[in-house]
Amino acid sequence: MNSAILTIGDEILIGQVSNTNADYLCRKLFSLGIPVERVLSIPDNEEEILKEFDSAYNKYDVVVVTGGLGPTHDDITKTCIVNFFGTRLVLDRRVLSDVRALFKRRKIKMSASNMGQAMVPEIAIPLRNDRGTAPGLMVVKNNKVFCALPGVPHEMKRICERYLFPFLERKYRRLKSRKVIIQKTLHTIGISESLLFDTIGDVNRIIGNKNGTHVSLAFLPSNYETRLRLMVEAGSKEDAETEMRNSIKKLRSKAGRYIYSYDESLIQEVTGKLLKKKGLTLAVSESCTGGLIASKITDVPGSSEYFLDGVICYSNEAKMKLLGVRKSTLKKFGAVSKQTAVEMAEGIRRVSKADIGLSTTGIAGPSGAITDKPVGLIWIGFSDNRTSFAKKFIFTKDRLRNKEVMSKMALEILRRKLLGIDAEA
Repeated sequence: MNSAILTIGDEILIGQVSNTNADYLCRKLFSLGIPVERVLSIPDNEEEILKEFDSAYNKYDVVVVTGGLGPTHDDITKTCIVNFFGTRLVLDRRVLSDVRALFKRRKIKMSASNMGQAMVPEIAIPLRNDRGTAPGLMVVKNNKVFCALPGVPHEMKRICERYLFPFLERKYRRLKSRKVIIQKTLHTIGISESLLFDTIGDVNRIIGNKNGTHVSLAFLPSNYETRLRLMVEAGSKEDAETEMRNSIKKLRSKAGRYIYSYDESLIQEVTGKLLKKKGLTLAVSESCTGGLIASKITDVPGSSEYFLDGVICYSNEAKMKLLGVRKSTLKKFGAVSKQTAVEMAEGIRRVSKADIGLSTTGIAGPSGAITDKPVGLIWIGFSDNRTSFAKKFIFTKDRLRNKEVMSKMALEILRRKLLGIDAEA
C-alpha cells in the first residue's frame, strides 16, 4: 500500500504559508501502514492540477488532496475533480444544512457563494465539516481512494480523524498482503552525529532483514541534537514490536547515556518527571539564556510541584545583588567563567532554598567575544547539597540558536545528574 499527497495553492509555492498539512498527513498515513511516497505542491492552475491528479491516481493506492475547496474564484479543486472523473455537480442537502447551521451559529449572513459549497461531485462521498463550509470529498473507485480536503489545517484534521482515517483503517485492515510498519524516534543530545555513529558502532547489527522483518535506522541531526529514527516493517504487529524492542535495546547498550527520550518527550518533560519522582526541587539563575530555561520548565503542566524560582541576572550587579556572586570572582575571572557559573548555581539554590540550582553564563553572540572567550562560549553551573561544578561548551555564532541549545544542555546536565550519569564528563 502506498499514498501521495497533493497540496494545491499558490500560497504554498511562494512561501507565504507553510505546508503543515503534508507533515500531518505523512505521519498519520504512515501510522496506518500506507506510507507516503510522494508529496507535491501544485499551483492554482487547472491544467497542472489535472495532470498531477492523473499521475498520482495511476501510481498510488491513496491520493489525498488539500486546498482549493473554498467559495472564491481561485478555488478550483472541485471543478478539477468533476472534470477528472467525468461526473457532474449535484446538490447535497446535508451539506447545505451544515453550511447554514454554521452561519446561523456564528450569527453571520450566508452569501450566495457559500451556497455553492453544497454542490458536490456526484461520484464523491461528502465528508461533513463541522468547523467550516467546505466538506471533504472522497471518491472510492477501482480499489483506490481519492480524497480532497479543505486546506485550513484544523478543518482538514477534523475531517481526517472523523471520516478518512477510520475509513482507510477499515478498508485496508483486511488485506493479507499489507505489511505492518512502525517507527520510533530516540532523541539524543550533547553528542555529534558522527560521534554518535562511531559510538553505536556496527549498525548492521541493528538494521537489515531479520526473521521476515526489515529494520532501518536513520540519523537526523538538528541543533546539537541527533534523532535516531528506527523503522520496522513486518508481517504482523507482534513481530514488528518485538524487533523494535530488540533494536532499541541494542542502541541503548551503546549510546544510552545520550538518549533522553524514547517517546517524543521534550527534555523539560523528562527532567520534570525525574524531579517529581525523586521529590526534588529546582531553581535556575540565567544570564545568557535570558529566562529560556525557566520558560521551558514552566511549559510543562504541574511544574509548580518541583520548580521554585528563576532569576535573570544579566548584569554583574544583578549577579552580586541577587545571587551573592563575589565581586572578587567577577573581577578576577569575569562573568563568563567556571567560577561565576558555580557561584550563580550555589547562589540561586541558597536564596530559593531549592534542592538543586542551575546556572548559565556565556556569550550568545553575534558580538561580545574577547580574548580566549569566543562567541558561543557558555558555562553551565550545577549545585546540590553534595557537589557544585560547571561545564564548558562552545556553540555557534547564531544568538537565538545558541540560547536554545544552551537551555537544553543545562536541562541535559540536570537529567544526567538525576540519573547518576557523570554530567561532568
